[in-house]
Amino acid sequence: MINMNILLVSLGCDKNLCDSEAMLGLLRANNYNITNDEQEADVVVVNTCSFIHDAMEESINTILEMAQLKQGRLKYLIVTGCLAERFKEEIFDEIPEVDACLGTASFDKIVEVINDLEGKDKIAVFEDLGRLPLVDTKRVITSGTFMGYLKIAEGCNKFCTYCVIPHIRGRYRSVPMEKLITEASYMASQGIKELILVAQETTCYGIDLYGKKSLPKLVNEIAKIEGIEWIRLMYCYPEEIDDELIELFATEEKLCKYIDMPLQHSEDSILKRMGRKTDKESIKSVIAKLRAKCPDIAIRTTLISGFPGETEEEHNNLLEFIDEMEFDRLGVFTYSREDGTPAASFDNQVDEELASNWRDEIMELQQEVSLDKNQELVGTIQKVIIEGYSPEDDVYVGRTFRDAPNVDGMVFVECDYELISGTIVDVMIKEAGPYDLIGGIVDELT
Repeated sequence: MINMNILLVSLGCDKNLCDSEAMLGLLRANNYNITNDEQEADVVVVNTCSFIHDAMEESINTILEMAQLKQGRLKYLIVTGCLAERFKEEIFDEIPEVDACLGTASFDKIVEVINDLEGKDKIAVFEDLGRLPLVDTKRVITSGTFMGYLKIAEGCNKFCTYCVIPHIRGRYRSVPMEKLITEASYMASQGIKELILVAQETTCYGIDLYGKKSLPKLVNEIAKIEGIEWIRLMYCYPEEIDDELIELFATEEKLCKYIDMPLQHSEDSILKRMGRKTDKESIKSVIAKLRAKCPDIAIRTTLISGFPGETEEEHNNLLEFIDEMEFDRLGVFTYSREDGTPAASFDNQVDEELASNWRDEIMELQQEVSLDKNQELVGTIQKVIIEGYSPEDDVYVGRTFRDAPNVDGMVFVECDYELISGTIVDVMIKEAGPYDLIGGIVDELT
């Protein structure tokens, strides 16, 4: 089956994308043909997400869409990732077009599964969730740009009451540091300049392997790699952000002064029901420490509106908290009631329409906060990493250190000469909106 064309569809988060790129690396190393054309595919692999209802619906719809290709050239349909793990007992019955399933701890078995498909009815590979797949082949970087994600750990030990991740990804397992350094060095050799460290939680990296939090050491080691210019941290839980990590933002030049800190809410009563391991005063304290040590740090957070039992008063208190904290970046999701989680059985489930209204109120407030924060940048010179060119508007598109790809804002850069993607340039900010900035190359303005 080596001559077959393989199409891999990656859904969900950046951590899932890392698994997809590892699978592509295995397939390429075993001389399979990789295609992006579904009409040319002999085998389709759908790497799924099922974190919340919307993601699960997208995964199911994608599988069904790919299944239609069996009316043409497609021979085999394989489902991997979170949906496969979560519904391993049902998936073959519910979608009989699926030929094979691999769980979240089994994606490194993709080549063996494809090799075994011929003559088999169904194949299911679900390894123990305590296992950490480690792929030695070089991954296929699919971003097509100069930025890439490095997954430093798998699983989670937090067991928040609304979250299915520990049940479908297992407990927290750190990837050995030497493996990460090797992978980061390879990515740098492929032109990656911005390395984004991801995990269900990055701040606990190394505790299971080295007996202590080792994220600062890992960042320092990655910073030594030639070619890596920006290092960005995502998914830093507030209760795990200690003084050593805060100091790192002030001392490591390659570490972007940007931190993604998912809070979910501000009110102690809700945080307790969520199973979160922090409280409002502790959150305020860590934010104050970060800003005292790094006054220009950009803080991003995510929140949940409409958690079971949330009251109008608690929602209004959250609005006051957002107004007081002035987060640089903020996203909010309505609560998703997930089967198998404790919160799904909680009393006083909030009406979906009310939760959506609360979400909209939060985002309206955050737009005001973001606009004020961005307008403070007008007249300043910012380092911008160029991502591409927009011929319709005759401007280049990039990001400051304050903006993570795909989730934050952009900078539209006016320049009369060609800028190469991946170049980091000085830009004078001239205009600001709630999310995006407009500026010009400094040497053209002086």
